[in-house]
Amino acid sequence: MAGRYEIRFAGSGGQGVILAAVITGEAASVYEDDLHVVQSQSYGPEARGGKSKAEVIISTEPIDYPKAIRPNLQVILTQQAAEEYAPETMPGGRIIYDDFFVTSLPQVDANAYHLPIVRTAREKLGRDIVTNMVALGAVARVLELEKIVRPESIKKAILGKVPEGTKQLNSQAFDEGYALFKNSLHL
Repeated sequence: MAGRYEIRFAGSGGQGVILAAVITGEAASVYEDDLHVVQSQSYGPEARGGKSKAEVIISTEPIDYPKAIRPNLQVILTQQAAEEYAPETMPGGRIIYDDFFVTSLPQVDANAYHLPIVRTAREKLGRDIVTNMVALGAVARVLELEKIVRPESIKKAILGKVPEGTKQLNSQAFDEGYALFKNSLHL
């Protein structure tokens, strides 16, 4: 990797987008070498259901501005977030949309992936609460392809953050998300 790589997670409160960004930032800063990382977040006053976004900037150089300007990668989990943030994607970048809550994809110059993130958490794992871990699995595959962060670094960061009794569920959710992206085709 050379230069700056911007990632944005966007959705609603309760979907774990902030934790996903914190884990991504930690994976890059703690488990990878020679990377500068900054993580920021923004959310509405509501605890659940309000607008939420979190960003991670990963760079080989010191970071002079801590916010995403033109994200290389976006993970978008709600229709409102899709309409608001998708157009900001760097031309030729990637957007991973959840196919349950995002039903109308904005026209943007990006590689779009419409994946069953929420449905995988609900139907395969039986827990909405791991939606963010499914999303992180997909992100791990992208960052692996871009040669920025190794999937095992993200998995280590997950296992270091989640409560002891949930490690297996979160690990399985990550693996499901990784496989979702690996087996997907962009639109």
